Amino acid sequence: MFENLSDRLDKAMKTLKGQGRITDINVASTVKEIRRALVEADVNYKVAKEVTDRIKQEALGRKILIDVQPGQMLVKIVHEELTRLMGQDKSEVKLEGDPAVVLMSGLQGSGKTTFSGKLANYYKKQGRNVLLVACDIYRPAAIAQLQTLGQQIGVEVYAEPENKNAVSIATNAIAYAKANKKKLVIVDTAGRLAVDEEMMNEIAAVKAAIKPSETLFVVDSMTGQDAVNTAQAFNERINFDGVVLTKLDGDTRGGAALSIRAVVDKPIKFNSRGEKMDDIEQFFPDRMASRILNMGDVLTLVDKMQEVYDEKMAEELNRKMRKNQFDFNDFLQQIQQIKKMGGVKDVMSMIPGMSKMMKDVDVPDDAFKSVEAMIFSMTPTERANPEIIDGSRRKRIAQGSGVEIQDLNRLLKQFEEMKKMMKKVNKMSMGGSLMGGSKKKKRR
Repeated sequence: MFENLSDRLDKAMKTLKGQGRITDINVASTVKEIRRALVEADVNYKVAKEVTDRIKQEALGRKILIDVQPGQMLVKIVHEELTRLMGQDKSEVKLEGDPAVVLMSGLQGSGKTTFSGKLANYYKKQGRNVLLVACDIYRPAAIAQLQTLGQQIGVEVYAEPENKNAVSIATNAIAYAKANKKKLVIVDTAGRLAVDEEMMNEIAAVKAAIKPSETLFVVDSMTGQDAVNTAQAFNERINFDGVVLTKLDGDTRGGAALSIRAVVDKPIKFNSRGEKMDDIEQFFPDRMASRILNMGDVLTLVDKMQEVYDEKMAEELNRKMRKNQFDFNDFLQQIQQIKKMGGVKDVMSMIPGMSKMMKDVDVPDDAFKSVEAMIFSMTPTERANPEIIDGSRRKRIAQGSGVEIQDLNRLLKQFEEMKKMMKKVNKMSMGGSLMGGSKKKKRR
């Protein structure tokens, strides 16, 4: 995500690294490169100029502390300005009414239907009784796709396959939701072009009929500056409340994410990547700025950990680690929890400094597959007591998991080294689980 932009910004700010002080000359050179990086990332030129003008003004006007290098100060200023550009603070979705209604809008192919499923899953996990509504009466597979997603996440889907009136379907769905005590209705509409007057009239009519508490505009991040222009056209017609950025795992230059708030003056509320129903995050401007500047995103990582990790499980793991009883059963459990958090490379990129290290490294989502196979090939006794795994046992485990003995030997060695490290940590009285401790913290 934003790899090209991140690289360009990093190179631009390197010109100040090693400089003893900030001057008009070195700041002007650096700011010029930052502006070029933003424009090439498809950020609106006017927005890019305003941002870099503020960066320059801040850099020249701010006093440099003795223990802070000019390069470090500039990174801080750029982070502040990127955060400001994307909205400063997170913006919540308004869920008011009984039921609350969220209307989805956007271009064809923007990922509306998939995101509708993700959003339903997101709120279902929060304990809400959700109803998905299939109002795309034009795309042949749209209803079937939404129904498949609904089955996958355990959320009911309201559809009228024979009805070709989107307004009628939407109003009937709201009545059905009230009768069946649904607390949240998410209406998936047909993708449309902003220049298609008939289609724009239709979604305006749907909104007027169901009066949603929230209307979201779904943007394909890979469309760059075009996404901003489309957002403006949609906003003029339906006055949406917030933006959703999809496909952030694609080859996106990031321009839409950076300039849509400034141009349309509507907050970005969610971002998503991938096809899994858990691949959805609330949009935090400061966290996204950190990712763009290769500073990681520890807070989102902690949030993901808390979502998938059971508190009792964490306490039991802490107890085992303190007593140096961590075994392959526990290790397998940790792997399965990490997999629930999303793509391995995506999770690792949230660790500060890791994104740059992982740039050219291909980490497939099934990276743990062979490790799991080796552990599953062990007997319960071997998992609990890895030290008994001798030569003959190693040969059997390797054959059973389809790997070479060297691969198994490497795993056993790494596991022993990990246990030794845990022992050292325990001696230093710094106990804690691999997933960040057993106590859950409140979200920001």
